[in-house]
Amino acid sequence: MTKKMKKTEIKKTAPKGVLSKKGKTEIVGTCNDKDCPIHGGLKSRGKTFKGIVISKHDKRIAIEFERMIHVRKYERYAKSKTKVHARLPKCMEKEINLGDLIKIQECRPLSKIIHFVVIEKLKNAEDIK
Repeated sequence: MTKKMKKTEIKKTAPKGVLSKKGKTEIVGTCNDKDCPIHGGLKSRGKTFKGIVISKHDKRIAIEFERMIHVRKYERYAKSKTKVHARLPKCMEKEINLGDLIKIQECRPLSKIIHFVVIEKLKNAEDIK
């Protein structure tokens, strides 16, 4: 027979709103957003990108980043800019502004153009320039 565990003995995971990065823990504001990767049930997986915020809308942002593309005809590389839309959770709306460097990660399709979600803010606009 197995011994039943009491509610106080059950190991708990980290509480919602606590985000751990490389041994550091920081408390993030709570939100009731179901499409938040930290507080809600949205699972993020797949590709990650770092980019600069070029526009901010309600619940969504657009980031832009540069990448190198090989042009086979000329055997050279060319710079190309890519624009991606991402879901902006309610708990991060106040801290993310235009010009900030942020990290986004792929998730399930949330709308016609949104297939990514904001994971974290890396740098302010003033620190980049």
